[in-house]
Amino acid sequence: MDITKIINERLIKLDLQARTKDEAIEELADLLEKDGALSSKEAFIKDVYLREEEGQTGLENHVAIPHGKSAAVLKTSLAIGRTAHALEWETLDGKPVHVIIMFAVRLVDRNTTHMKLLVQVAEMLADEEVLERLLHEPDPAMIMDLFARRESVS
Repeated sequence: MDITKIINERLIKLDLQARTKDEAIEELADLLEKDGALSSKEAFIKDVYLREEEGQTGLENHVAIPHGKSAAVLKTSLAIGRTAHALEWETLDGKPVHVIIMFAVRLVDRNTTHMKLLVQVAEMLADEEVLERLLHEPDPAMIMDLFARRESVS
């Protein structure tokens, strides 16, 4: 799957106002709803929290990847947010989160497509340059470029 087909600049917000995990999930769900990816923001958020109950989505290096596989998702999408506020999140390294990459996955895509997306994002997050740019790049277009360049080498 071409990851650049499920993300766009409207789904990147590098100045989230969120001060909590719940607020971050709400803000990113707002982006997905405004972009037409959701039929019901509330139903999607409910499915995100169901997934959160299954296991932590906080990784290392200030990144979390919450996801919802939901009937409320109309098109599989990624929303990316960054906040200056340190968010408490269950993470592998115990550090707070600043970058949130939220997966909104249609039920039909919940197995193969979802796993391929997770692998692609995990590979990107293993690159220190990518992490640095996600944490500090001020221009959403450059974040898009980052994903496009990674897609072209994979």
